[in-house]
Order: sequence, then C-alpha cells, then structure tokens
Amino acid sequence: MRTARLPAAFLLALTCTAAVSLAATVPQEPPDPANFTNPVANPFFPLVPGTTYFYESQTADGLERTETTVTSDTKLISGVGITAIVVHDVAFLDTGGMTFLIEDTQDWFAPDNFGNVWYLGESTVAYLYDDNWNLTGTSTEGSWEAGMNGAQAGFIMLADPRKGRAYQQEFAAGIAEDMAKISGVNARVSVPYGDFTNVLVTKEWSPLSPGDVEVKYYAAGVGLVLVEELKGKGTVRQELVNVTGP
Repeated sequence: MRTARLPAAFLLALTCTAAVSLAATVPQEPPDPANFTNPVANPFFPLVPGTTYFYESQTADGLERTETTVTSDTKLISGVGITAIVVHDVAFLDTGGMTFLIEDTQDWFAPDNFGNVWYLGESTVAYLYDDNWNLTGTSTEGSWEAGMNGAQAGFIMLADPRKGRAYQQEFAAGIAEDMAKISGVNARVSVPYGDFTNVLVTKEWSPLSPGDVEVKYYAAGVGLVLVEELKGKGTVRQELVNVTGP
C-alpha cells in the first residue's frame, strides 16, 4: 500500500463488544481468535470466494492491469491463531505491444464476529526490470505476517465506518506501516464498471513513503471501485472495469 505525510493518527482497537473505539498508542491489541468464530460479512469489503475484480490505470509507463481474486484458499496465521481468507493480486503492465508481470501478491484477510475485516499479512513478489524491460530480479520487500517478527495485524475495513476515524492497517516496523482515515461516507463515483452513490472514502498513507497518499472508494455490495494515487503533482486513477464471480 502507498503513502503520504500526515499528522500522527489514532488507532482503532476492538473492544469486547461490536464497537471499535479510538486508541492512542501503537501497537494496538492483537486480534482475539474468539472473535472470529462466527464472522460477519462487511458490505464494503466482501470476501466471496470465486469473485475476481479487474482494475485498470494509465501510468507513465503504460496501462497497468490488476486482477484481484478472492480465492477459496485459507491460511492459518499461526502467530495470532486465526485462519485468513487468501486474496490473490496479480498486476501486469502493457507498454504498448508487450505485457510484463510486475507484481504477484497473496493478501490474508479475516472478518470478525462484529463485521470488521482484519489485515493479517501478505506475501508479495515484485518483478524488477531495467530500462529495456529485461527482467533483472525479484523482490519480496513488503511481505509480512501478523505475529511474526513483531508484525501486528490491522484493520482493512471497519464494521462501523464513521467519518474522521483513523486506524492502523498493517504494522511491521520498516516494512509495512500503513495507516488510514475515513474521509467520507456519501461520495458519488463513476468508473467503467458503473456509477455508485453513498460511497465510503478512505485516505491511506505511511511514514515509510512521505509525500504519497492513496484515496480509496468503496461501494456497498461491491467493494473497492476506485483508487486515486496522489504523488507529487500527479494523480493516477485505478478504476474498476469488471467483476466476475459465482
């Protein structure tokens, strides 16, 4: 995930009830496995196995295509004792005649009994190329797993998203330190896949990448429909173009 320089934010931590309250310290409390026995689906972050989301964005290097598939696979995150749903992301870059694999990632998410969706880690491989698009190697930088080497789970989506709430999405010191804040709950968005109202808007940043920010738009019953990457004076729009599923 990407980044921006913003003031220090509060974290959201689960209480023993369905509520999520503001906390003032990092790290937050680890998730309790007892809160994942009867998970409640979150309309803004549905995790329906067999669903694939197709996104496109026009970048300086070419057309980037991302395919995000909610798989039927699960992974036991042993460090916290919770079984996560595996979501597979693959990103390609079309430079105008040639297509290159640029990233292959497995993300691990788990909804809890209250409707919050936890982010429990990721295994990512980035493919590196020279100026002539010759593959020079790969990188697993950014990979982390909750409960391992000090890494801690965070929230990817709240059960009760209210404007102004801020929360830690992931924490692995020096590797993944993304934060988010809800900046709107009733936006309108148009993307190739459709027109949406009452859209949830989040702003995401990380102290590891000062100056970068992502604004994400979520439609109830669909999920992520638009990402605006704000870098310097430019904005890159990653738009939802299609959804296939069961």
